[in-house]
Amino acid sequence: MVGEDTAGRGTRVRRAGNVLGTITSGPDATDRLRRILEQALVFADASCAAVYAPGDDTELLCLVESAGVPRTLYGLRDGYPAAGRSPVADAHRDGRPLWLGPGDLAGRAESRRAPTGDFSLAALPVHRDGGGCLLAVTEHPDGFGPDARRCLELIAEAVTCPAPPAAAEGADLPPHAFRLAMDTGRVEAGGGVLDLFGLGPDEFDGRVETLLGLTVPEDLPSLMSVVEADHMTIGERELEFRVLRPAGPPRWVRLRGRLLPGGDGLPARLVGTVADAAGLRSDVTDVARVQRLAAALATAGTVRDVGQAVVTALRGPLRADRIALAGLENDRLVVTVLDPPEPEAWPEVWRLQWRTEWPDAPVRAMPTLAAALREGRARVWPAGSALEPALADVGPGGLAVLPLPAGGRVAGVCLIGWDTPHDVGPDERALLTASAGLAGQALLRAHAFDAEHELVGMLQRQLLPRRLPELPGAVAVARYLPSTAGLELGGDWYDVIPLPDHHVALVIGDVQGHSAAAATLMGQMRTALRAYAVEGHPPDVVVSHANRLLADMGTDLFATCAYVDLDLEEGTAWCVRAGHLPPVLRHPDGTTEIADVPGGPPLGVVTQADFPMSPLRLRPGTLVALTTDGLVESPGTDIDEGMDRLAHALAVHDPAHLGPVADALLGSARRSDDVALLLLRYDGMALRPRRESWTVWRVPEAVRHARRFTRRTLRSWDVARDAADAVLLAVSELVTNALVHTGGPVRLDLTHLGTRLRVAVTDASPRTPVKPPGIGWEATGGRGVLLVEAVSASWGTLPVSGGKQVWCEIPLGR
Repeated sequence: MVGEDTAGRGTRVRRAGNVLGTITSGPDATDRLRRILEQALVFADASCAAVYAPGDDTELLCLVESAGVPRTLYGLRDGYPAAGRSPVADAHRDGRPLWLGPGDLAGRAESRRAPTGDFSLAALPVHRDGGGCLLAVTEHPDGFGPDARRCLELIAEAVTCPAPPAAAEGADLPPHAFRLAMDTGRVEAGGGVLDLFGLGPDEFDGRVETLLGLTVPEDLPSLMSVVEADHMTIGERELEFRVLRPAGPPRWVRLRGRLLPGGDGLPARLVGTVADAAGLRSDVTDVARVQRLAAALATAGTVRDVGQAVVTALRGPLRADRIALAGLENDRLVVTVLDPPEPEAWPEVWRLQWRTEWPDAPVRAMPTLAAALREGRARVWPAGSALEPALADVGPGGLAVLPLPAGGRVAGVCLIGWDTPHDVGPDERALLTASAGLAGQALLRAHAFDAEHELVGMLQRQLLPRRLPELPGAVAVARYLPSTAGLELGGDWYDVIPLPDHHVALVIGDVQGHSAAAATLMGQMRTALRAYAVEGHPPDVVVSHANRLLADMGTDLFATCAYVDLDLEEGTAWCVRAGHLPPVLRHPDGTTEIADVPGGPPLGVVTQADFPMSPLRLRPGTLVALTTDGLVESPGTDIDEGMDRLAHALAVHDPAHLGPVADALLGSARRSDDVALLLLRYDGMALRPRRESWTVWRVPEAVRHARRFTRRTLRSWDVARDAADAVLLAVSELVTNALVHTGGPVRLDLTHLGTRLRVAVTDASPRTPVKPPGIGWEATGGRGVLLVEAVSASWGTLPVSGGKQVWCEIPLGR
């Protein structure tokens, strides 16, 4: 933990430097000094900070700007004699900082007038623009620590002391500045201030009563508390009020002012600025905001939708720098929405100490947050509050924790943070409280919806392939998106089926409807098509068998299907459609084509139906796309337009990486229907096998002829003699078994690929040869399978149309 604390302190100084650099280098000089002082509250744990500068006669150090709690609570004055013994004067005169604790301050009569408790004080000289002093106060028991002192030094270096406003008597005022003489009520106002009140320079008589008469009567009490001198002794004031206009709603304006001492017999003056606050307070009322939030939450289906609605409703009105919304699951806080989403904008501990599936945090890691959740009511901590790092860095200028109640418990929490000091007023608290109840109920509904929808999606995924096979000379990816319109199971499916001799079957289909019956039928049809394909039937027979099976089931549902049998060696394919969308091809040159493939009716509609096969020719680099109608069909548009959009999208995406292509295609999918997408890129086999076949005639010399054909073929392939002997033995045994134990035609196939040679004997019997458990010495048969197993690396049987194929693979060495 020591290393972590050290890193945290260094981070604080570094962040302070970055923020100060941004403020001082920015083109906007409005309130720059005040914003610089506010960084002392954020990074140095100061409760109050002020800047003093020499006045006209240089004998008085006058207050220029302050930030934080009212300075009068610590007995700080509006001015100090430059030759006195106050910390302000000492730091300005000696040019070195002073760090004073409660004991040091007790002996300095000029440092404070009315102490309210123990605190520490820092006074640092300002060397720019005529000099001055930065004064900071902290109530931390240990005073200003090393990092806090370093931050204050950076702030003192960034301070630029303007001439005190009292010294600028007679000078032209900036457009939005004003000066009010507290004894006479005479006002000097810049042109921008008069514009906000709807007055021209010739129309204004210089009386404060004239300006007060143009304000909304309900705002006068708060405004009078500013323009009366006895109310201004507590320090700077900032408030918003409304100015009446001849037409339209009142205009919101913001006043910032401070009381400056007169000196030399001059009256005290109120100086400050008045600015348009329309960008900060729109004409939309808090009631309207709550109504809009309620409307947005009514249509929010997922937890993330709820979070986005809350962020949209709160961030602008509260002028927040960051908002996090999290659900509460047992003792863990699962963050669903972060705004801004970049991890760097959030506390470092969120990424270093919490679980790897960030953002996901234990509530016990944040005791302050846990206490707020137990209380169940909104809590606000101002700038400089002592919070754990996981919360302090969320809102260094102020943090609001908003528990989201629902159903007698807390469903989640909303964290709202500010970078600069922010005072949460009564209106903002009312907005937070009203929003919390709405968001909590919506979050509870969304959690239930997400759980049910995840269950539906899990069941759906269990009916689909868990992973796609690796293919020689091709790459395939698939995507499935369940519908978000309801919680019923869908009937879309896809499959990639490896077949013998480097063939692969691509299947995609859609069962009518969204129900458990549709999902069940989908699983049955996928299994049936796979079984018929593995049996070795051609594509039209596979689809015809599936059609008869569905028709015999007696169900009212039907299904559509597209089946493509692709020869990975030759790049040729046969396609069969049963009421489904045709494949879309992207050629190597980037052009796309919707395959012109005649189709038959949907499965299960007509028992005796024809399903024609259509050839496809694929060059290396060709992309084949199969999809269901959920991707290309939408209300009000023709499905052909959707297919054209799919073809165009394929043309603009690079097929080198199929995963991003599939994700991009699904980005525009409407979620009112299920979507299945299957992509295959044919690259061509780098090493093509060599094949030879022999039809075995049922004659006495059949085995000898098969061995002669095998020997001649192995010699042409330059197979070594020792490996050739093993191949000849396997051929003898397999051909003999086929001739003795089966009837009908027998075919011998030899395939040479790399360092392996495959021997396959096909016959007309579906019976699989069985390896005997044991053979006695007197037995005259049964050793053929044992011999084949002994000389080969692997062996097995495959069903083929009307029979079987017994095969073995023999290693050839180098």
